[in-house]
Amino acid sequence: MLSEDRAQKCAAFVLDKKAFNVRILDVRKISSLTDFLVLASGSSDRQVKAAADSVHLGLKNGHDTMPIGMEGLNEGRWVLIDYGDVMVHVFHEPVRLFYDLDGLWCDAEEVPVQEDTPATAQASS
Repeated sequence: MLSEDRAQKCAAFVLDKKAFNVRILDVRKISSLTDFLVLASGSSDRQVKAAADSVHLGLKNGHDTMPIGMEGLNEGRWVLIDYGDVMVHVFHEPVRLFYDLDGLWCDAEEVPVQEDTPATAQASS
């Protein structure tokens, strides 16, 4: 799976759990850490956990892809899921505003999120 396709699938999985302010940032030209960042917000710790679980289980079950690492799921304030080429950050909105990764990565090119296909359909493609 191409990195951008993986990022789009991650975005679809968080959107499936009603995450908001979902952005995909292409950081290939400005970072050697990863290719894409997926940033998303939830309105509660429960929603943050659900969105992160959706990404983890969607890629695991639908694409046989496991993350390199996953942090913050127990607290539900900021969950990081690292797939190497794609890093997914799901935040409780006040935490996202405080840490301002959107501002930190403001030089990254934003990739439009393809919201027309539900995650369940993308998982089978």
